[in-house]
Amino acid sequence: MKTSLWLAAICLAASLPTHAETFKPIELKDQELANLRGRYVMPGRIVSFGIVMSSTWQNANGEVIGATSTMQIQQSTIKPQFYVSMIDEKGAGNSQASSTGTGTVTGGSGLNTTEGVTQVVRAAGDFNMAHNNVDINVTKGNQAPADQPQGQALAAGSTLLGANGAGSMSVSSSGTGVQMNIIASGNQGSSLQRLGQGGLMQNTTLLGSSNRVSNLTSLNVVLRDNAPMAGSVSANLEQLKGLRNLGY
Repeated sequence: MKTSLWLAAICLAASLPTHAETFKPIELKDQELANLRGRYVMPGRIVSFGIVMSSTWQNANGEVIGATSTMQIQQSTIKPQFYVSMIDEKGAGNSQASSTGTGTVTGGSGLNTTEGVTQVVRAAGDFNMAHNNVDINVTKGNQAPADQPQGQALAAGSTLLGANGAGSMSVSSSGTGVQMNIIASGNQGSSLQRLGQGGLMQNTTLLGSSNRVSNLTSLNVVLRDNAPMAGSVSANLEQLKGLRNLGY
């Protein structure tokens, strides 16, 4: 019996160096790292960084409630600022024609603790259409887009409101980012889009019928081709640091 135990111990000891060699780290060359995904970009190459968020809800009568929120950061930007434009479109039908939603959706409490990009559509009605989408657009150039900010400035800690026959719309900014929330009239459902704390949430709940819901977020980056001038690296980096005050 003792002989068997000793033989097993010797075999285990002899196998340890072999396993240690198997997990030995391998150093990658710069050329190999350059071809991997997730490559970094020096701040001096960033000419402009912009965010566009849009949320809309169209009911069965064609009425639309929603909002568009935009922010663009470039070297001349003093403070990152979102600007909000409310969307209010009248429908062609009778606002009293749509029936009250009778669907029920349960659960979903864990959605508040997700990380990264979360896209959810939960439906308890018929003939609905919901669209969640995230775009990342990277272009090259030496000048930022000339578009001027439109809409009302969204100050930190404030909320902008809108309402019509399709429902109510709120856009708020806090220490956790920017949130766009729609509560549809007639118990038709709700929509939530939130950007902040390193994550993006797009969540739609449909309780009625014949609704059209859209949550869109677009990240737009302009990169320069030529090497940055001396001192411009830290300047561009400081502009992006301002996003931390908004919860990003």
